Amino acid sequence: MAESTARRRTDELPVGAALERAFDFDERDFSRIARLIHRHAGISLGPHKRDMVYSRLVRRLRAGGFERFRDYLDALETDADADEWQAFVNALTTNLTSFFREGYHFDALVAQMRALAPTANAPLRIWCAAASTGEEAWSLAITACEAFGTHAPPVRILASDIDTQVLETAERGVYAIERIAALSDERRQAFFLRGAGPNAGQCRVKPALRELVEFRPVNLLDASYPVAPGLAAIFCRNVMIYFDKPTQYRVLQRMRPLLAAEGRLYAGHSESFNHAADLFTPCGRTIYQPKR
Repeated sequence: MAESTARRRTDELPVGAALERAFDFDERDFSRIARLIHRHAGISLGPHKRDMVYSRLVRRLRAGGFERFRDYLDALETDADADEWQAFVNALTTNLTSFFREGYHFDALVAQMRALAPTANAPLRIWCAAASTGEEAWSLAITACEAFGTHAPPVRILASDIDTQVLETAERGVYAIERIAALSDERRQAFFLRGAGPNAGQCRVKPALRELVEFRPVNLLDASYPVAPGLAAIFCRNVMIYFDKPTQYRVLQRMRPLLAAEGRLYAGHSESFNHAADLFTPCGRTIYQPKR
């Protein structure tokens, strides 16, 4: 869910734009959708998201042959179709990200990793908790390689997201060449392969990076996470802004025990956890350490 220009929705209109709606969609439908997505993914939808919700879900109605939103929602709740629930969540998830976004965090991570002095037998473990289309996870892998001066650093990265579609993109590691245009020549040459022939205009992360990252779907609303404790870092950036404060607090409660004593939680530039001062204390620019 971390934000990305990689996945723009062509049928989405700016907030406030008039929509010519082919399907009935009233306030009761929107309120019902808002309750469902909050229950299943923790996302809080304000009234200004109404047009966005319509434009993103209308394709699900067409795919299922429904004529009204209420019929689609009735079927969704009655049949409990796991695939359709995933499609519902995927449709309402926002994914905007880029390589080395909020670069100061990667500088801080380099210092943290070097200070912890990991070994091949005891590698540092990092959880990228909202991997979106993968740019953040691959940026973490590149940072680890550069921090230790090797393409096989003592670091392992778990990259997860609730949106299975973007996670598939992340795991493929294939991007339009424009996505890495802002990287230095050194980074592009060291960590990416440029496509040729039918793959011209694309690039792929090098195999060495793939050895460092595992991809797995994870819903941050789950009662527990499939992540072992002792993490050096959790990158959970630009996700909490979609959650209300009680949901944020519950997520932070589950994350804190997963961090090692010297572990760090890296948050988004507009996220603040002052309401969870009993769980985390700030130790850098939107960086937090577990309170013991």
